[in-house]
Amino acid sequence: MKRLVLLGGGYGGMRILQKLFSSDLPEDLTITLVDRNPYHSMKTEYYALAAGTASDHHIRVQFPVHQKLEIKYGEIEKIDLDANEIHLKDDDNLAYDTLVIGLGCEDKYHNVPGADVHTLSIQTIDSSRRTYETLNNLGANSIVGIVGAGLSGVELASELHESRPDLQVKLFDRGHTILSAFPERLGKYVQSWFEERHVEVVSESNITKVEPNTLFNHGEPVHCDSIVWTAGIQPNKLVRDLDVEKDPQQRVILKEDHSIPTHGNAFVVGDCASLPHAPSAQLAEEQAEQIALVLQKQWKNETPPALPPIKIKGTLGSLGSKHGFGVMANRPLTGRVPRLLKSGILWMYKNHNG
Repeated sequence: MKRLVLLGGGYGGMRILQKLFSSDLPEDLTITLVDRNPYHSMKTEYYALAAGTASDHHIRVQFPVHQKLEIKYGEIEKIDLDANEIHLKDDDNLAYDTLVIGLGCEDKYHNVPGADVHTLSIQTIDSSRRTYETLNNLGANSIVGIVGAGLSGVELASELHESRPDLQVKLFDRGHTILSAFPERLGKYVQSWFEERHVEVVSESNITKVEPNTLFNHGEPVHCDSIVWTAGIQPNKLVRDLDVEKDPQQRVILKEDHSIPTHGNAFVVGDCASLPHAPSAQLAEEQAEQIALVLQKQWKNETPPALPPIKIKGTLGSLGSKHGFGVMANRPLTGRVPRLLKSGILWMYKNHNG
């Protein structure tokens, strides 16, 4: 028997399953998916769940059903690459012949004292639910501080303004203009969009400490009734603890076929993989397609495929339900068109998975 174990039912894991199940699989193959939740969640939409503009059900997708698929629900305690085993909490160890690690990322607090204790998160569906409950229980005119004005922070701030226009939203960012990873034109457009709606953008900020209901910008206290942290990510701790070569961001350095150089039967997909692009759902899916192809060739004892460099088609972000921004084919987009494009992509994803 051959056993493929997938750790994590995120975008990468779902795409691998989709590709494998549409192909001929070995008779003696079993596939085990390990996840703490009994469904796939659309992480790119956690900001909407936290803001209260999307329901919990709206961002969930059921795992696929297939005769070769076994699903284990539970917590992973350790990945033992040398023994080819996964240690599970309150369960027997899980042996594998081939492993795909797709455990995603966690918040990175950059050693800011109190940030991990006194801020809310949108990195998991559980933390997004808690953030929703806290934010939507705030009284009128409460102040919400959002630390980090990348894609997640911008989408959360805009969605929260639409959901709760009575709240005072303050968006803190280290850069001169927000969305520093995007073309300058887009950053200026989004900044103007916020200013027109009285969402305060605090540029060139430096959060040095967080206390209950207070964050310190350049050492000066700023009162906030709630604080949400969207100022950076890092690989899952299980991956950070692996004794393998990693890049400065603690992502695993891989061979061209996406396997770990010292453990050729173990692959890494998504946010934990060191790739020449910023982590994203699209990147995880593109990488997953290549891993699925590699696995199919291996099982057939065929020559490994020549894998082309991964290309990202573009990035889209929302500003509430009617406006958006993004880059498609290296072309900046603003206004209703990118928002409509994103809505269409999300609809297609949800209705063509599971």
